[in-house]
Parts: sequence; structure tokens; C-alpha cells
Amino acid sequence: MSEAAHVPFTETKAPESAERLHRGALGLVDISASTMANIGPAYSFYFGGAFIFLAAGLGSPLVILLAAVSIALLGNTLSQFSRAHPSTGGFITFIGKTFGGRSAVTTALVAGTGYIIAISSVLVISGGFVSIFIQYYTGTNIPWIIFSALFTAGAMFMMFRGVAVSTRLAGFFFAFEMLVLFVVSIAVLIKNGGHLSGVPFEPSKVLNGFSGLGLAFPLAIYLFIGWENSAALAEETTNPRRNVPRAVFLSIALMAFTYLVVAYATVTGFHYSITALTAPLIPFIAVAHSVAAWLAFIAYLAGLTSTLGVLIAAVNSQCRLIFNAGREGLLPRWIGRVQPVRRTPVNAIITFVGIASTITLVWALGHWIGGHGNSVDALNFFFESSTMGTILILFVYLAANVALPFYYRKYRPAEFNIIKHAVLPALGVVAIAVPIYYLFKPGQADPYNWFPWVGLGLIAVSILYSIWLVRRDPGLGDRVGSIVADE
Repeated sequence: MSEAAHVPFTETKAPESAERLHRGALGLVDISASTMANIGPAYSFYFGGAFIFLAAGLGSPLVILLAAVSIALLGNTLSQFSRAHPSTGGFITFIGKTFGGRSAVTTALVAGTGYIIAISSVLVISGGFVSIFIQYYTGTNIPWIIFSALFTAGAMFMMFRGVAVSTRLAGFFFAFEMLVLFVVSIAVLIKNGGHLSGVPFEPSKVLNGFSGLGLAFPLAIYLFIGWENSAALAEETTNPRRNVPRAVFLSIALMAFTYLVVAYATVTGFHYSITALTAPLIPFIAVAHSVAAWLAFIAYLAGLTSTLGVLIAAVNSQCRLIFNAGREGLLPRWIGRVQPVRRTPVNAIITFVGIASTITLVWALGHWIGGHGNSVDALNFFFESSTMGTILILFVYLAANVALPFYYRKYRPAEFNIIKHAVLPALGVVAIAVPIYYLFKPGQADPYNWFPWVGLGLIAVSILYSIWLVRRDPGLGDRVGSIVADE
């Protein structure tokens, strides 16, 4: 038997010299802008906001406010972890360090799958939005898949060039969409200044009461997906223990303020009429058009730049989660390799986008085979894939909140704070349990009614795989979080 055959699996799985990203390439402004570009306020509000209005009616701004509070609770959890142990692995590292190797592998698979499914909605809507824009202004119907392929290829090219270049491009797109959102909102509020009121924040105005709140709340949570972006950029950030928590709270606060202003302006612009509010495909663009046609045009442009910003920022951060998982041996090692010159995780980017593209193809084939070819449109896929991806991501958020007090008790008992490390994460568990409950609640339309069970099935498979992998590689648990961002 050869000498190599006697080498334990653990020694072959983790190289002594880890693949490292471009350390110190980003500052606080860079990661904050990237995080908010990942959230994509125009992209998220144009499409997610329309469904929130349908579910909650005139009380939609109040629902968004409650969602912002819930996300802030999660922000505390991520910030506390990042101060103690900044890592490109984000929640995967934090949960794995707390509960061991099996939980790390399970989280890597569940989080990776959730983010990939969610990003597939962005790949599709990037082309779908351009198709809608061209059809609206010219009457020409060009298939969205053409634009989606072009934008995806362009975004990957920018990401291959380096994290600083692609992150700043996403930040530029973000700055433009923010300018447009506030210009339009202020114009709407000025035009309707004679009848401004606190109606949108009255609990009694939430459509169908608590039932409407429950239906709209998960959609409002989805508006903020991407808020955790900065944690995955820790290794490439200067002073990540300080800058990552700052970026987390800065991003959540600014996005909450933006959504509240935009939602309030939209509801006000329709003169507090539920019928008028829920009629347009994209209410914000419709209300912009009611003020001036040129405002609607730049609102469309903001939607496009927002979608491209989300595409770049989301893939940039989320592919780093599976990169780190590959680097530590939770996933195949080749995913955890970097391009030697630019120090970019090229293999992880290709894997991330490749699987997302495959999901899109399978979804389209499934609709055609099932006789629903007429529903193969970008908006339909956006709503379905974003819902499925959010279900998995919410379970990761839930596990992170549960892990925080155990982590500090185990590794930093002298720093344990009852408010920061016990009360706030407990409230975070409650906040995340609400959308999970309503996503699982019976009576939803097909295919949303079976999405939760698909999610549970994926979690079960991930747990079984993690048990097998840890038995095969007993040293895996010790490697989780072994690469600290600033060491």
C-alpha cells in the first residue's frame, strides 16, 4: 500500500496554507454600499412592495416598520458574532463554532441553497425588468432571457476583475437608485401635501387585521434580504471587528428609513385608495407617472440599475460563503480556491451562478412539461424563487439567534451581556418565527403550499449529509472558523 493511503482524511482535506482573499481591499463605505446595493431598495420595493400592498393595504408602511425592527434584532446577532470572530463564512462559521461540525455543514448547505435559489430570481428579473421597460415604451416584446444572459455574463466579468472594482460599481448603481427614490418620493409628497396624514401607520388600516399583517410580514422581511452582506466581506475589510457591525446597523437604518419614505409616498400618492394602490403592476412607477412622465422614466432606470447592483453585490458576498465552506472542507475543496493574481473566488462565483442558472432552466422546463408554459415569465419566477429561497434563509437566521447566547457562554463568558446576548436574540427568534409560521400556514396557493415541505426536505438531507461527512472527517469541526478575517 502506498504512503499516501495511510494519510488520514483530515490531513488531506485542509491545506496548511489556506487560500486567502484580498485583505484590506475594502473600507466601511465600500461594504456599507455593497450591503445596501445587495438589498436593492428599488428592485425590492418595485416588486415586493406590490405584494405587500395587496396583503396589507393602506397599513403597509406600518408592516414595513415592524419588519425593520425584526431585522434590527438580527443585526444585533450578526454584529455580536462579527465583533468576536469576523469570518468570511458569516452565519455558517458562527453557527458551526457554536454547535460543532455537523451544524456547520448543515448550515453551509441550507444557506448556500437558499441564497442560490434567491439569486436565481435576480438573474431572471434583471432581464425581465428590461423587457418590461422596452415593451412599455416601444411596444416591442423581447424575451427576457436574452437580457438576463447578457447581464449575468457582464456581472461575472466585473466580479472576476476584483472585489474592489465590482463592489464600487454596485455602490455607484446604488447611489443612483437612492437619488431617484427620494426625488420621486419628495415630488409625490409635495404634490399631495394638502392631505398628508398618519393613516398608513394606523394598525386599523392593515387590510384584514392580523391576518393581513401575517401575510405581508414575510414579504416585508424579504425587502431587507442582503442586510448581512458585510459579514461575508470581513476578510477583505479593514478592521472588520469594528467596520462590519457598523456597516450592518448603518445599512439597516438607512434602508428602513428609505422604505418608510417610499411606501408612505406611494400610499399617499394614491390618495389612500386601496383599489387604486393595488391596481398597477409596479405602484411606485405608476405614482411617479402621476406626477410627471419623466419621473416614471428615471424610476424605470433606477429599477434597472438597482437590479444590476443586487446581482453584483449579492453574488459577490454570498458566493464567499460557499467559498469559505469549501476552504474549510465543509464543501468540495476546489470551491475554496482563489485566482492567484486578483485573489477572487472564481470557482465559487462560477458554481454559484451556474447552479442558479440551472435552477432557472429546470423551473422553465417544469412549467412547460406541466402544461403551464404561459406562466414562464420573469415576474412569476421572481415571486416563486424568492419565496423558496427566503424560507431556507429564515431558518439560518433562526439558528443564528439561538446560537448567540451559547457562543458567548462557551467562548467569551466574561463578555456575556444578558441584554445583547440573551434578550435581544430571544426576541429575534420570535420575530423570525412569525414569517416562518405564515409561510407554513395551510391554505396557500400552488406551488407556494409545497415550498415549506421542500425546504424541510432539503434541511433533512443536509443533516444526513453532515452526519456522514463528519464521520468521514472527524477533524472538520475543529477547522470551522479557524480562518479569522483579521489574523
